[in-house]
Amino acid sequence: MSKKRRQYSSEYKFKLALEAAKGTKTLAQLSSDTGVHPNQISQWKAQLLDGGANLFQHKPEQSLRELQQQEAELYEQIGRLKMELEWLKKKVS
Repeated sequence: MSKKRRQYSSEYKFKLALEAAKGTKTLAQLSSDTGVHPNQISQWKAQLLDGGANLFQHKPEQSLRELQQQEAELYEQIGRLKMELEWLKKKVS
């Protein structure tokens, strides 16, 4: 029987990654205290350090969902314009 995957909140991940970034405890110590695998902690730490520069940007970036919705609307508009262009070409000739 397989184990159910544990899901951690973003706050928990942040706190654990921050603790790993501070370096007060080793990954092995953090792992034994929390029960989270050391590789997972190091991945969260890398995500924290890579994404840390984005925390201080003046404009928050649009969410992925908003970008996908905007992209879908633009493709829909392109399709409509192509259809209108083809219709006008047939009408003129």
